[in-house]
Order: sequence, then C-alpha cells, then structure tokens
Amino acid sequence: MKKIGIISDTHGVWDERFAIHFAGCDEIWHAGDIGDFGIIERLREIAPVVRAVSGNIDHGMVSRMCSEMEIFTVEEVKVLLTHIGGYPGKWSKGMKNLLRKEGIKLMVDGHSHILKVMYDRELELLHINPGAAGHAGWHKVRTLVRLTIDGEDMRDCEIIELAGNI
Repeated sequence: MKKIGIISDTHGVWDERFAIHFAGCDEIWHAGDIGDFGIIERLREIAPVVRAVSGNIDHGMVSRMCSEMEIFTVEEVKVLLTHIGGYPGKWSKGMKNLLRKEGIKLMVDGHSHILKVMYDRELELLHINPGAAGHAGWHKVRTLVRLTIDGEDMRDCEIIELAGNI
C-alpha cells in the first residue's frame, strides 16, 4: 500500500503546508510548472520518492532534470504523469491512443489549474488534475490531492484546499 501526494503548478512557490499535508506519503508526484528546482528538493525532504515532470513554464535545472512525461507502476497500477494531457472526453492530441497502448490506469496532469478527478469508462482509467498549488494563474483556491494505491485499488482520494495567500 502506498500513500501518494499529488501537486502541480507551484510556479516556484513553496508553502509549508505542503509538508504538513504530504507528511506520511510514500511518494509525491509533481505534474509540472514547478518553477524552481528548489521545490523538488524540498519535496524530497518529505517523501522517500518524488516524481516530477517539467511543464511549459519550466526551464533551466527543472527542464534538465525532469522529463515531459513519465510512465511507471506503483503497486499494480500503471501511471502516466505529464503536464499537458487533457482529460476524459478532451484528451490532448495523441494522448488517448498512448493511454490505451500503454494500458494506463491512472493519468495525472496539471496545466489547466482546474482541479479534476474523473473516471474514463472507455479507457477504464482514473484521471487526476490536482489543480494549482502556486499563486500564478486565475484559480481562486490552491489545491493538493492525496490518494492511496493498494494493489490495483485506488482509494481515499482527498482534495486539500489551501485557504488564504492567493
């Protein structure tokens, strides 16, 4: 069983509440627009495994150290982590075929700053966009997501709202 913290679109902003809400997580996934590699270093102080992809605003160390997409398996769930991927019914060009071909069961992305947790019945996968945890953008509420993966079971999906400082 693994407890996963999911974050996106920090745009270089660190909030001490990330450490509080992700305490006890086995892994933290950052879905891009990191903004500063120091964010990744601080997340590594919280969880033993940090996976991160670069987003469209990332450059320098972030773009050198983080790929645009990662495909990996946690427990028995095959995961695709990227920054721009769309969502069920509105997948980015080529994404639906890639998800099908790779047998992805959990797709995580960011970019839109819109929190979405949706199940795609056709592809039989869960899509999560954790919204935005930074200040840049038009979102009104900063959000994080926690999820438990146990074997092939994904459960206990929690939405965390970071009130204030927007």
